[in-house]
Amino acid sequence: MNKENSTKLWKIIQEAGDYLKGRLPDHSNHPKGRNPYAHVALCIKEKFNTSYKDIPDEKFEEVLKYIEYLKKNPS
Repeated sequence: MNKENSTKLWKIIQEAGDYLKGRLPDHSNHPKGRNPYAHVALCIKEKFNTSYKDIPDEKFEEVLKYIEYLKKNPS
């Protein structure tokens, strides 16, 4: 992903993390609460099999749609 898209995407990931604060369900592995920013980044990495920075530019819109899905379906 080019630098411009990578920077935009990181800002969107941060905004999604802000939105998900306090909305993620409790989990036994996280007794002090879950990190919503790490959650979004990890979900992206798992779905696209790579770090958000390494996703091709052609998939930028697909990543944005997936982030919206994560916001609507916190898990």
